[in-house]
Amino acid sequence: MDRTNALVERIFRNAGAALELYSIYLGERLGLYRALAEDGPATSVELADRTGTNERYIREWLEHHAASGLVDVDDVTAAPTERRYTLPPEHVPVLADEDDLDYHGYKGVELARAARMLPDLVEAYRTGDAPPHQPWEPEGRAEFNRPTYLNLLGKEWLPAIPGIDERLRADPPARVADFACGTGWSSIAMAQAYPNITVHGVDLDADAIAAAQRHARETGLGDRVSFSAANASDQSGRFDLVTILEALHDMSRPVDTLQTARQMLAPGGSVLILDELVEDQFTAPASELERYHYGWSLMSCLPDAMGDPESAATGALMRPDTLRRYATEAGFSETQVLPFHTDLFRFYRLIP
Repeated sequence: MDRTNALVERIFRNAGAALELYSIYLGERLGLYRALAEDGPATSVELADRTGTNERYIREWLEHHAASGLVDVDDVTAAPTERRYTLPPEHVPVLADEDDLDYHGYKGVELARAARMLPDLVEAYRTGDAPPHQPWEPEGRAEFNRPTYLNLLGKEWLPAIPGIDERLRADPPARVADFACGTGWSSIAMAQAYPNITVHGVDLDADAIAAAQRHARETGLGDRVSFSAANASDQSGRFDLVTILEALHDMSRPVDTLQTARQMLAPGGSVLILDELVEDQFTAPASELERYHYGWSLMSCLPDAMGDPESAATGALMRPDTLRRYATEAGFSETQVLPFHTDLFRFYRLIP
């Protein structure tokens, strides 16, 4: 009974946590956090006026957030419409500043989008196929990797890799291919950090590529950073570095992609892979991080790869031995697990 009660309590807590994330979704989509961060404390009447929303809804949202410790309230005994609420300065980077490394306001958007596809996912689990492609709207694409790449990729991660850093600084100017580049921030970050290189980003998502091209123009890098909507396995050309950042496990045919990357390498070139930091072996019960990765594997990473009858069906938990096997099958002679990692990612370098 103790184990039964513990599970009942766990599910209850998790339900509350899920509802809290949906409340964060509302705050992000309605601009409530930005309004509190930029314009200061507000009553429900003032915040509704600032954001063009309904006061009664906003009052409930503020009370929930105060009860949950996400915002502060000046006087709980005041009349409901006279209570003044503040977004604590410690919470601003997490909920309101999309360029901060601690920003997590996008989590509500991610969970809301995941919930939208659940009926299709149930059917996919029965048939073994992939669920239908889900449009990014109405939420749009959460560019959660933007601050990570702009602050860390070219400034800390690449400089910590001897051989790659030297080549990106050397002449003749290096050429970089960025597979599965999404909306382009990884490509842009590399070009910003290494002013002589050129980068070509590739992604299957045409809408993401359109956003990447816009970002390149807006950052003044359109002359050195280019993008195309295409399959990474169909690329050609000669490059000194090929990057696959948090994407290889999502690809239905990772060996084909790695074979293409190897064939594209110039003499002395290599492939850099960033992927999830997972345990070397399956463990149960597992760490909170491992459970988190499994959750996204169930909801997104594995389903995205299941539409191809020849899919490797990797899932989010691509362990080092799995990546080594893919690299060997693709013809690489050496797979290096680089001697540093972040709280979420592990780095690999593949040598032809």
